[in-house]
Amino acid sequence: MRPLRSISCFALAASLAWPLAAQPSGKSIALAGMLGSKALLVVDGGEPRAVGPGETHQGVKVLSVTRDEATVDIQGTRRLLRLGESPVALGSSGSGKRIVLMADTQGHFINTGTINGKPMKYMVDTGASVVAIGKPDADRMGIKVDDSQKVIMSTANGSAVGWRVRLNSVRLGDVEVLGVMAVIMPEGMPFVLLGNSFLTQFQMTRTNDQMVLEKRH
Repeated sequence: MRPLRSISCFALAASLAWPLAAQPSGKSIALAGMLGSKALLVVDGGEPRAVGPGETHQGVKVLSVTRDEATVDIQGTRRLLRLGESPVALGSSGSGKRIVLMADTQGHFINTGTINGKPMKYMVDTGASVVAIGKPDADRMGIKVDDSQKVIMSTANGSAVGWRVRLNSVRLGDVEVLGVMAVIMPEGMPFVLLGNSFLTQFQMTRTNDQMVLEKRH
């Protein structure tokens, strides 16, 4: 067994927030509302189109619809769309360089992206040394911890044992970073916390409620 190492953890903000303004490039899709059992999809910033389960609009197939979410199939990849969240980029290469975020009413930067191609909801945490993921989300993303290095973390509820892993891909809009170090927390978390193992890949500028991340390389 690999030795345990100690790393610091950080406070979690459990409250949900207003959606943020990310700026993906290329073709995009957003959920604008619901019309009965149909989802109102906006593709490429066009007019909302009501699309029911099993129906397809501009290459986007709706699989299921709930009160405020829609599961869709985009080019063979299943994605979850939520009301009010920023558009999901379609078919972009991940070669973008710039991310623009707006703070919510509590000053948090919260939005959605993907880890290893699986959807996730994140919160920017400049005080965290690494990306942190709750175990249930890690399981859903297919992140294995069996052979991973164990680490001891200090939390608000005392010490906890987690796992250090390296993520194949972290993607926000059309910006992708490969090989990002992360820790898997033993308990569930409301967000993936984007710490400095991701953020140091960017030049960060904050003006009032706007944060701009410019990729360094």
